[in-house]
Amino acid sequence: MADKRKSIVLRFGIVYFIILFLFSLVIYRIVVLQFVEKDEWMEVAAKNKKSDIRVKPNRGNIFACDGRLMASSIPTYYVYMDTRVPALHEDDGKLFKENIDSVSLSLANYFGDRTKDEYKLMLKKAYREGKGEVPLYPKRITYAQLKDLRKMPLFRMGQNKSGLITKELLRRVKPFGSLASRTIGDIYADESMGGKNGLELYFNTELLGAPGISVRQKVANRWEETVQVEPIDGLDILTTIDIDLQDIAEKALVDSLKSFDAETGYAVLMEVQSGEVKAIVNMQKNVDGSYTENKNGVVSDQVEPGSTFKVFSLIALLDDGKAQITDTIHTGNGVYNYYGSNMTDHNANRGGYHNITLAEAIHASSNIGVSRAVVKAYGQNPAEYVEKLYSMGFNEKMNLEIPGNAGPKIRHPKDKSKYWSKTTLPWMSIGYETQIPPIYTLAFYNAIANNGKLIRPFFVKAILKNGQPIKTFSTETIREAICKPGTLSIVRETLLGVLEGEKGTAKNVRSKNVRIAGKTGTAQISKGTLGYKAGGKSHQVSFCGYFPADDPLYTCIVVIREPHNGYPSGGKMAGSVFKSIAEQTMALKSNLKPDNFAEDTTNVFPYFPEGKSGNYKALQAVLTDLNLPVNGQTADWVKTFAGEKTMRVEPLAVGKHNVPDLQGMGAKDALYLLGQMGLKVQIAGRGKVVSQNLLPGTAVSKGQTILIHLE
Repeated sequence: MADKRKSIVLRFGIVYFIILFLFSLVIYRIVVLQFVEKDEWMEVAAKNKKSDIRVKPNRGNIFACDGRLMASSIPTYYVYMDTRVPALHEDDGKLFKENIDSVSLSLANYFGDRTKDEYKLMLKKAYREGKGEVPLYPKRITYAQLKDLRKMPLFRMGQNKSGLITKELLRRVKPFGSLASRTIGDIYADESMGGKNGLELYFNTELLGAPGISVRQKVANRWEETVQVEPIDGLDILTTIDIDLQDIAEKALVDSLKSFDAETGYAVLMEVQSGEVKAIVNMQKNVDGSYTENKNGVVSDQVEPGSTFKVFSLIALLDDGKAQITDTIHTGNGVYNYYGSNMTDHNANRGGYHNITLAEAIHASSNIGVSRAVVKAYGQNPAEYVEKLYSMGFNEKMNLEIPGNAGPKIRHPKDKSKYWSKTTLPWMSIGYETQIPPIYTLAFYNAIANNGKLIRPFFVKAILKNGQPIKTFSTETIREAICKPGTLSIVRETLLGVLEGEKGTAKNVRSKNVRIAGKTGTAQISKGTLGYKAGGKSHQVSFCGYFPADDPLYTCIVVIREPHNGYPSGGKMAGSVFKSIAEQTMALKSNLKPDNFAEDTTNVFPYFPEGKSGNYKALQAVLTDLNLPVNGQTADWVKTFAGEKTMRVEPLAVGKHNVPDLQGMGAKDALYLLGQMGLKVQIAGRGKVVSQNLLPGTAVSKGQTILIHLE
């Protein structure tokens, strides 16, 4: 019994001393770690810890006026595989070997950039060489694709077992593509550099937000990140842009640019009373013939406005009491010499306008008529004319939210740094020798529509935080009135005459659906030091005005530069775009409903509908279905004339070698006839043919090009 007790005590003593020894070792190691090896281990820890890591905030979004998203940052990912993770090498690489075939097949089927065998070969090689970051796909993938990737064999086991690594990057996207793309702007590839142009640049500070701070530390062979200071996301921008109106303006302009093979085109639509820009298009032609927004020319191009500027000369004359709208001006045969330089009217080849009133000079866009009136009034004191323009605000630069915006350049005769010649005043009065960005011309026409009040066009309504406005922008008045009320009344009536007057240059812009007032502009483009004729003439055509004319809601400007097809015409080219924008805008925004129209109980058709000229059988089929009468001499091809109670038709001469009269035809019939003749056809506009550059009866040869304009 005593031996047994001694044995127990002995064993207990041995265990006790072992525990004491181990405890002593632990104490020893603690002492060594704390006092001997402390610096060494602190250095190792520091290597496995990264402090003050910048945490990117989310860049703010840009919205259209109705809250639809126009620009946003979305996460994208580069995906890699770390073949060094321990789990892939345990049990002689059992996990890797069991899954290499299935994961290679899944990657090949999903991405399609490599075959299964190529993926397998790449991963096995990386596994043997112990590579840490093997790219699984060369491009960025979306979050949805990443979710799919994480469901694949092996990768579904998580990062620690599969070695799947992701690197997140943000990409700026524009859900509506090219719509107002340059106005919205772009950001640099390195998002920390912020906005590159447009609103992205102007509001970069607000959109950028403030970065946070995190600490990254390696724990159990994996990096863990802890955010110490949370990032502050960027604010959102609510613009004035209306997506639907932007789409209307862009399509109308691009269609016209293509048909006229023009180099550049601008269109801006603005609310009259608020100054909110609802649509802005800046299109430039690319080498391949496509059109994209490459610069904000609407706000940055300092160009000679041409005849749209004549309206401001008219305002100066009337407001200073230097002329009456009924004054008669002698324009002669369309050519007038100023100090050795000839000024011509567009109808000089037809003998000119001779005696016309000042109102008719605006209607007909007579260079001689307007310039002679201005020279008569201000010739002895040109500074008075320029000062009048300055009093309207023409010498002041507006603070627009688009970086790179330029102000107008209107020289003063007393400014010795700029040459003033005897011909400066007459040419300035008709829109030459001045440089005005299109947005300024729009703003001053808007003042005419807005009872004389000049307001600043603006593009942003509010800055938002969590959907709530923290700063708002509203109408900014620059001048309460650019002229006297009596002057304004006369000018508005005169602008109607441009479309509705006998000598009006924009009759084709007149619409049955909305009353439009405005002014055409056709100007030669100067090539700088090379002048106006170097390398051949090039033109800028424009139309600026407002609608509905009696109670203006919108002001619009359309500018087309260097058209290569057709005769340069502000009314035909730019005016047709303006008309399309105006009609579609009013159709979209009008408050009229079917209930607003009185019911006509007397007849199914209160007036006899118009018909298109063209194929008689097709016309007859439609009229028969509608139970409408038709009379006249028939043929395969006919011209139509709508009477009060019947449709009258006349035969249309159609030959194989002479151009037919296409007036009144639809595009389908016109294309068929011209195609039968072997002609190449270029179409502008939509509706019925209103003009053709090859006159009816002109002899043509196969392959020749004809331009037809539809409205």
